[in-house]
Amino acid sequence: MRRLLLVCLWAGILTAQDAEKLAPYYPTPETIVRQMLQLSGLKAGEKLFDLGSGDGRIVIMAAQKFRANAVGVELDKDLARLSTEKIGKLGLGKTAHIINGDLLKEDYSSADVVAVYLFPGFIDKVQPLLDAQIKKGARVVSHDFEFKNWTPEKVLNIADDGEGRSHTLYLYRK
Repeated sequence: MRRLLLVCLWAGILTAQDAEKLAPYYPTPETIVRQMLQLSGLKAGEKLFDLGSGDGRIVIMAAQKFRANAVGVELDKDLARLSTEKIGKLGLGKTAHIINGDLLKEDYSSADVVAVYLFPGFIDKVQPLLDAQIKKGARVVSHDFEFKNWTPEKVLNIADDGEGRSHTLYLYRK
């Protein structure tokens, strides 16, 4: 993980301030977003939470293409504002919205699906919260990083996303 952070800093993908965060903004490619939502089995009318929603791409696709009720939780006020504006421009305000707040302080008990693209240290902080809150049958789909002490129901290895990078998706069910 430290090597990944150093490479990202060197390549200019992350700033020093981002490296101090446990969940810096690093957008998921659209093709991977679609595969995450398909792997989760997201259905119309279900409730999805995206933890650390960045520019809102998972929330937007969940509402637009899967007809889900999608909520993003984003700490960065500028990213939350940006994604809220996108949602408004797309006319998705009834089924998609962004909470500008700390994802460790939200209630996920209504979630059918939780989408996660967080570094392992932050996953370790989120896991007890999800263990306590999500209902039986809820699914968690994680991009690239596993949850300790949870056994994935499915693992999807994607050799190349079209941008020269591989990805691993993990599906968990409570």
